[in-house]
Formats: sequence, C-alpha cells, structure tokens
Amino acid sequence: MADEQTRYSRLAQITKLINTKLDLREVLEHVVTAISEEIMRCDSVGIYLPREDGTYQGYVGKPSTINGMTLDMHIVDPEQDQLAKEVIETREAIYIPDTSRDDRPDQRAVQAFKINSLLVAPISYEDELYGLVFLFDYGIPMDLTGSEIESVKAYIHMAAVALRNANNLTRKEKLISEKQLLLNVTRDLSLCSSLQEAIDKCFYYLGEVLGNQNIGAHFIDPIAEDRLKPAILNKNSDWTEEDWIATHRKTRFDHKEDLIFKEVMETKKSVLVTDVYEDHRVNQQICREFGIKGLYMIPLVSLGEVLGAIAIVNLNENEPSYTPSARQLAESIVDTTAPVLFNLLYIEKQEVIIQDRTSELIEKNRELEEAFIELKQISREKDLILNSAGEGIFGIDLDGNITFANPSATQLLGYDDENDVIGLSYARIFKWEDPSVDIHSFKDLYLWKETYGGQEHSFIKKDGGSFPVEYVITPKKENEETIGYVVTFKDVTSRKQMEEKIKYHAYYDVVTNVPNRVLFRDRLKQALSYAELTGESLAILFLDLDRFKKINDTFGHSYGDMVLQQAAQRLQQVIPKEATVSRQGGDEFIILLPKIDETEEAVVCAERVLASFDRPFTIQSQEVSIKTSIGISIYPENGDDVESLIKHADVAMYKAKDYSGNQYQLFSDDIGERSIEQIKLENDLFKALQHGGEFELYYQPKFDVRSDDLVGIETLIRWNHPEFGLLSPARFIPLAEETGLITVLGEWVIKESCRQMKEWYDKGCTDLVVSANLSPQQFQQSDLAAKVAGILEKTGLPPQLLELELTENLIVNNTDQTLKTIRELKDLGVQISIDDFGTGYSSLGYLKDFPVDTLKIDKSFIDDMTTNANNAAIIKTIITLADSLNLNVIAEGVESREQADLLARHGCYWIQGYLYSRPLPVRPFEERYVPSHSKRS
Repeated sequence: MADEQTRYSRLAQITKLINTKLDLREVLEHVVTAISEEIMRCDSVGIYLPREDGTYQGYVGKPSTINGMTLDMHIVDPEQDQLAKEVIETREAIYIPDTSRDDRPDQRAVQAFKINSLLVAPISYEDELYGLVFLFDYGIPMDLTGSEIESVKAYIHMAAVALRNANNLTRKEKLISEKQLLLNVTRDLSLCSSLQEAIDKCFYYLGEVLGNQNIGAHFIDPIAEDRLKPAILNKNSDWTEEDWIATHRKTRFDHKEDLIFKEVMETKKSVLVTDVYEDHRVNQQICREFGIKGLYMIPLVSLGEVLGAIAIVNLNENEPSYTPSARQLAESIVDTTAPVLFNLLYIEKQEVIIQDRTSELIEKNRELEEAFIELKQISREKDLILNSAGEGIFGIDLDGNITFANPSATQLLGYDDENDVIGLSYARIFKWEDPSVDIHSFKDLYLWKETYGGQEHSFIKKDGGSFPVEYVITPKKENEETIGYVVTFKDVTSRKQMEEKIKYHAYYDVVTNVPNRVLFRDRLKQALSYAELTGESLAILFLDLDRFKKINDTFGHSYGDMVLQQAAQRLQQVIPKEATVSRQGGDEFIILLPKIDETEEAVVCAERVLASFDRPFTIQSQEVSIKTSIGISIYPENGDDVESLIKHADVAMYKAKDYSGNQYQLFSDDIGERSIEQIKLENDLFKALQHGGEFELYYQPKFDVRSDDLVGIETLIRWNHPEFGLLSPARFIPLAEETGLITVLGEWVIKESCRQMKEWYDKGCTDLVVSANLSPQQFQQSDLAAKVAGILEKTGLPPQLLELELTENLIVNNTDQTLKTIRELKDLGVQISIDDFGTGYSSLGYLKDFPVDTLKIDKSFIDDMTTNANNAAIIKTIITLADSLNLNVIAEGVESREQADLLARHGCYWIQGYLYSRPLPVRPFEERYVPSHSKRS
C-alpha cells in the first residue's frame, strides 16, 4: 500500500512540475529518479533524445556517469541496435530478462556495461516519438514484473507530456523570434544610406540565422558594371576581401559563364549544393582555389529584376546543417534586402555617372554644351528616381515651409497634387505631442531631433488624421551653409499594428479575444488587494463546457473554436460591467466579480450564465446544444489568495458536474473533502487494476418478445470496493477514461466476457451472443483487432458469439482509420453493434459505409414512447431503417409490457430491460437462464 501511495505521489509531483512549465531537464530528472526509486533492482536509467542523423543521445540519467563516460557521450544507433529499432517501429516497450539469449541489443553495449537484463521503452504521445528510455542492470538481474513495467510506462508517459510541451513551447518561441528578427531586418535596412551599410546588415543577419559568416555578394549592373564593385565580402569571413578579390581575378571568374550563377539568375530561385565536387554545375577550379566544400546561393530580386546573388559557402569538411526554417528565414532576409539595394545601387550608379561627367567638364571645357545636355539628362534621371521612390520625400526651406514633395509624400499625406503641399508650414505636417519642449521653428525641431529624438513620429494628413512614420531630416548645404532641409519618411502603420497585435495576444486569448490566464491573474491580484484594503468580498466563477470534447471529436477543432467564441460572447453579455471573463484553456472559462456585497450576487450571476446557455449554438447553419457547469468560491470565506480561490472554484465546478452538469455549486469544506475522496478512488482504481479480484461482471439477458427466448447477454462491470462497497460504472468509468486506465479495464471486460461465455458454450449455450462495450480510447488503439484476436484464441470462444458495442458518437466521424478498425474486427468474425443509436450529432449517412450488424435504440427514446408521439415516430423510423439495411435492431431499457408490445408491433422483437431482468451476478444468472437455454440448444 505504501509503495502504491508513493508512486501516485511521484506521478502527481511530476504532473505538477509539467503544469508549472518547469525546466525540461529538471522534469526529466524527476522522471528518472522516480523510475530508479520504483525499480530498486535497476542499476541504470537513461533518457535518450533523437538527433538529426537518426541516432539518439543521452540527455538525463541515473547514474550520470557510467564507465567514466558522461551520459551525453552515449549514442544509440538504431541501425546497430536492433532492439532500439524494433521499439521505435512498434512504439511498444520490450523487456529482455536475459540478454545472453537475445541478440537484438547492441552487443557492444551489452559487453561494455555487462548488461544482464534490459528494458527499452518509447517516449511517445499521440503517435509522435520523442525519445527512448533504457533500464538495465550490470549486477543482479532486474526480474521486472508486469506491474513494474506498467509503472515505468506511467512515468515515461509523464516524460512524453513534458517533451511535447517543451517542443510546442520551443516552436512558438522560435516563430515569435523569427518574426521579430524580420522586423529588425526591415527596421535596420530602412536606416541604411549606403550600399555597403545595407549589405553589411544583410550579412550580419544571415550569419546569425545560418551560423556561417563566409558570405559574399555579387551584383549585376549592365550600365556601370566596370565602376561598381563586382563583389562584396562579409567582414567576418575567413577570407580577407583583398585575397578574395585577387583570387577572383586570378581564376578570371565570369558570372555570365558560371552555370550555378546563371541558373539562379534565370529561375530566380535559391540553390543549395552540399558537396560541390558531386555537382557538375559547379566551377570546380573556383572551388579548389577558394577551398569551398558546399555552396548556398540566393538571388537578389527586386521588382522582378535580378540584381545579383548572395553566396554562402562552407569551407570546412563537415557539411553545414541548414534546416528548412533557417533557409526560409535566410531567403526572407535576402528578399527584404533586395529592394533597399535596388535603390542604393541606382543612387551609387548616378554618383558614378556624375563623377564621370564632372571630370569631363574640367578636362574638356570646350565641350561645355555637350556636358550641359548631359547634366540635364542626369537631373531628369534624379527627378525620375525621386518620383519613383517608395518613401515620401519633401523639402523644407529655412522659414519652415515645404518647397517640393515627391508623389509618394503627396499620396501618403492625403493630398491630390504636389502643388497642394508646396507652401505648407512644417507645423501643418509634424504632429507635436510634447508640451514640455518649446519648438518655435523647423530648425528647433531639427536640433531637438538630432540631440534627443528617435526616428518615429506622427504626421498629419490633409483630413486632419494622423499616422505613425519613421523619418530622417537631412540638411541641404551650399558652400558649407545650410539652405534648407530634406525630410525622408515612410508610413509604419502596418508595423505598429503588428507590434500592437503581438502585445495584445500576450494578454488576450487568441481564439476568443477575452483576457487570458496571465491577464486574469493580474486583475485578480489587484481585486484581492483592493478587497483586503476595503474589507469587501469578491467571487470567482469557474466554468467548464459540458460534453465539449464530443463537439471537438465529432466536428473538429475549428468547429470547436467557433463554439468557444460564441460561448465567450454570451458570457460577456450576461456578466456585470465591472466583471472579467477569461479563458483558462481548453473549454474552461473563469469569471471574476471584483466586488460583491453578499454571496447571492455570485449565485444570481451563475444563474444568468446558465440561462444564457439555454439557447442552442448555431455554427455553420447547424444547431448544437451546449451546457456548462459552474463552481463558485468567495473571498475571504473560501481563500485569501489567487491559487486557493481558483482551486476551490475548480473543485466546486467538478461537484456541479457530478450532478449531471448544467448546474452551479458553491464551494464548501465538505466538497473539498469529497474531492480528496475522489482522488482516493482514482488511486484505488489503479491498484485494483494491478492486483485484480475487485471487479466483476453482471449479466443482463436479451429476449425475443415473440417467444420469450433468450437470444443474447450484455456484460456490465461492477467494482466491489473494499471501503465503499459495490460501485456502479457511473462512479468509476469517468475516472478510468480521464486517467487512461479505461483501455486496461475494457480489455479485462472483453477477456472475462469471452472466458465466461466459453464456459456456458461448453455447457450447451452454443447460439448465445455475449456483448461487451468498447470505450473511445479502446477503439483508437491501433492494435485493437490483434488484441481481440488474441483473447478469442486464448479463450477458445467462436468469434461469431462475441459482439462489441460502439457508441454512435464514436464512429460518426467516418474516418479511414475508423472504417479500417471495424473491418479488421469483422474479418475476425466478431459482430458489431451501435449503442445509444439516435443520440449522435451527425447524419445517418455513415451506416452505408460501416459493416455493422445491430442497432440498439437508446433508452431515452423508450422511456416515454407510449406517451410521446415524437419518440414513437423516431423509434419506428429506426426500425424501418434497420430493416432496409438488413440490420438487427434491439431496444434497451424496456420496463413495461406496454412498451414491449408497441415495439413488437413496429417490428422490433429483441429487447432488454427490467421487464425481463435486471443485470445479475454470474451465479444467479447461470442458475436462472443457462440450464433452460442449454436444454433448448
């Protein structure tokens, strides 16, 4: 008993660590410690995580050092270790009690560590593999029992949850980091005023993303190519730029003849060559001269034109590992850089041309007229560049008035024509919001910005509205004297909106747009501080949507998200104005009433919430009924801090669910005690499944009303609890489903049903069919058919005498996997029945696809069928449907002769219910029914 309590204490502790998002290594160390303390005979426990090359590397273990090697020096190669390979492929734990009789483990490791017995198990969750766990001894063999192996699997499940959470968090953080990096790239490039500065920024971010500083840029400029640099090298490269350029000249590199360069230019797509000596397109001579082992080339494309390419080379023997996400990010950086380089290249080109023309004027004064024409052409080109620039540009004279504006500036400021802008005062454009600073002239503004100001401001549009901008003021000088200013600006509204959106989602739920857990806890802390100061009360309402999981399972998560959105809207409509509604995660909401005079106010709010759920939800033209359960805790009676108030409201909510949901419950001390009782029941369930002997099957007969002959039996489980007595399934099946123990319990039911039916079969009951229920978790097992086949083979029961009952909601999704599993069961010869028929959320179209044998009419239709014409009509329709599809039909919950007669008149002859018999223990059932039936047989 003490060992079991210790195990559950460990499991609870690890679950708590996972939920508090503790460091992954610390959580896994707790798992390793728990396993080693659970299996005292185990000399070593190690968790191995996958690497990119397909091997697995030690991460945490006990002991952390074996044979002088730290755990991270241990590598498991599935190609060498066939045992590890089998575990990876089957996702099943494998225990080898004697390694000398099994050659699957890596014999090198067996001999090196003198391993006698070995357990290898997968760390997996929902079919995704996160790593491997190795348990072995090098002394006394472990001699693990099945119970111990199951305990180890429970701890490994905790490790899988922790790894899944860590992976999800890492992916989210990486996505945010990449978005921020692109924002930084855009911001930094917008501030660059030269080609060299812009390309240096590009090189910096590429080096950060790819982890490689050997980066160069090649440009194409058919007009001024002889004067512009043909290539620029990263300052942090392993080469100096002088040696790099000299080697280019030595090899007489011509980009027009280079196949890789031509391919990138023509396709405008990047090319990655991991081994340059294995690719015929690569210039082998160039690679040998530079010592290049690998090449990654990305085109620079702006406005559909190729400016050149960025080349990232590998100079080491080891092949660089560029992940797809890193490559995508690198190419986004280059795409962002290209438009900036396009403008700067043209500006640099114009400066080169101006220098050429100026030299000609000095050297050839007599060609003044020709030079003057050329200068006019240059001026025209400048105007064209100014007019085509994407950024707004306008000039300011010394009086602070606008002297010119390009089309982008005119458009961004909301004016129709440049003439509408010329002559306006700078004060009409610049929105000044700091009254503490005296600005009397544009010069004052310029000097203030040079001394204190950033680059962000707001400009005023023609209609009086404003928009955020980044801007730069550049003095216009003539003979070292300032004659005016040029303002260059761009609209940063989109970037601001993105920043606000990121900030918003830090505190608000992305699905429902109500405050998330972080913001709610902050508001609750403030409300508690105020309540403590004033001596007033506050209330917490904890909500959980009843049967929401069925909505997700049936219609999908996107549909479920729309339900959550409508639920949040209804809650906001009915709560007081000062209250806060927050989504805590999943289908849980929580409401804060920051000030109440008496408990009745919280009750009234709960009743309004319940009433708001009376109307069905309409999602995509389909109505679905959703109810909610509410738990209420009051400050200070039920707690004086955030954690205790939320916890007590949560406990009260689960009590409300016990009353079939759609109710509210105030927290009280006895509810808290009952929650402890519920935890005890959960622990006892785990122990009962391990030790056996506490569960038994009750048997309810099925009859043909035409002859009163016994035609079948349904098995129903009961729990003989040593403290609480005989428990019905309603007390422990939900616990089994929540903890995942339902698969073990369900398998026991099938085994016991088949074993007992075989005993009666041998006594002459050769035509009775025994029915057992399948839970959704059981049905989702990929090896369900194999397990059923094994049970039938072990018990010797003919397959046609076993019927498995599936709920309608379990199969309405009509997935390929659902159909595959049912067909595998049918191939065994097992019969399939649809339980609770008529209560599903979907259409009946799935019936034509699934090879089922029997429809069972749900008891909810039978109860008032003699008084409710609608239910009678539904029953008649189901019977007609079954008859048309050549299916059997049976009614459950028949309690009166009147119900039985009405069913028979409609054509339903098989029934079960209290009219004939309640479910009976095995011996009373056998005494009453088996002898008489075996005689008839």
